[in-house]
Formats: sequence, structure tokens, C-alpha cells
Amino acid sequence: MTSSNLPASLDLTGRCALVTGGSRGIGRAIATVLAARGAHVAVNYARGEAAANEVVSAIEAEGGKALAVGFDVSDADAVKEGFKQVGEALGGLDILVNNAGISIDALLMRVKEDDWEALQRVNLRGTLLCSKAAARPLLKAKTRGRIINLTSVVGEQGNAGQSMYAATKAGVIGMTKSLAREFSSRGCTVNAVAPGFIQTDMTDAALQGDAREALLGNIPLGRIGAPDEIAEAVAFLASDAAAYITGHVLRVNGGLLI
Repeated sequence: MTSSNLPASLDLTGRCALVTGGSRGIGRAIATVLAARGAHVAVNYARGEAAANEVVSAIEAEGGKALAVGFDVSDADAVKEGFKQVGEALGGLDILVNNAGISIDALLMRVKEDDWEALQRVNLRGTLLCSKAAARPLLKAKTRGRIINLTSVVGEQGNAGQSMYAATKAGVIGMTKSLAREFSSRGCTVNAVAPGFIQTDMTDAALQGDAREALLGNIPLGRIGAPDEIAEAVAFLASDAAAYITGHVLRVNGGLLI
């Protein structure tokens, strides 16, 4: 892909990125936009191999470089092997986007312990394991090193029926701020993007009819966001233009939380 029309500070040409959960939805948009900025992109998937390969093919069709790499972000051994594969294929790692996540909703009285464990495994443990696996190459990359974690508006404001999910996403924010302090001595930045309600298969299933209209009434911009709008925020934080931003939570929510 070409990035010749971009300002130099936004150009990611030659940088190597890994996007977890990159086979669909927001992850797919992030992988595509990073590639459009010139980055070489590893598209992680847990089960969606065919979808990940479609993302890779789309990037390559535009002249970009990409590969699909399958591993469960909550499996420590699989994470280590996956990051090794990415490093060998791309020649290093400059940008990690911790996008992989799941959502399980339930009112407190109906919370199941297995669901709580599953949410922690993917949303928190997965973010921690991937950040740990990326630490050496990212610190080696120094001022090019970036971690961008995907959290959620509910991690800051909470939401009825989402106590488990909100807790894990709030945990991602705490992890982001702590890692920002740890990595800052090498010039590597760690930030988070907190989407509001974004047009994905998940939101389509959850928001129908009156529920959708009620939500739109609470969003000052009056619409659901698009995956590309999250991807653009991630690409900015990955660029040199954001080199002096670390430990920050960038809200992309249409004004739902101000």
C-alpha cells in the first residue's frame, strides 16, 4: 500500500505491527488502516483463519505486506510461539495493538463464574501476555515502539448488565497507565483507545429497535461509530505525531462520555 500522500509524522512505512483479534470488526479495520499507512501487519486470529486470510489478501492486493498468525492470546505458550513467528516473518516488531476481546453481558444476580473467568482470560490476561511477549522488541525499537490497548467507554462509565465486562476493560486502563510508566525510559509509548458504540456484528446483535433509538438519543453526535474511526485513532497513536503522548485514554465515542 502507498503512504506517499501522508505527512511524514503519520507515515508508518517499514514499521512492523501485530493486531490481535485482527480478522474481523474493529481489528480488521485497524489492520487495514495500519497497512495503508505503510506498516507491515501481522493479523492475529483465534478461530477465524479464513477471515484473517481475507484481511491479508486485501492488504496484499493493495501492495502491502501482511501475514495471518493464529494463537489464543490467553495461552502463554501459544503467545510466545506466535510472537516468535511474527518477529521472524516481519523482522521485528514496532507496534502492538491489543484488540482481542470478548463481551459477555449479565445482570449481577445472573453472573456465571465461568463467564467471569472467560472475560478475565481474554480481556485482561491476553492483554498482559501479549504486552509481555512484545516488551523486548518494542523496547529495542525505542521511540518507534508502541502499545495501543483497546478498552471501552463502559470501562470508564460502567453500564447496567456489564459489570464483568466493564471491570476487565477498566483493568486494561490501569494496565495501560502502569506500562506507560515502565516503558517510558526507552521512549516507547503505551496508550489506550476507548470506543463507544461501534457498528460491528456484536452491536448489531445487541442493539435492535427501541434499544438502538434510545442509545442514539444519548450520543451527542447522534450516530453509531464506524470501525475505521477507531482504526484512525489507533494509527495516530502508532505514529510519530503521537510520540509525546503516553498513558492516555483516547475516547472515540461520539460524546457519549465526555
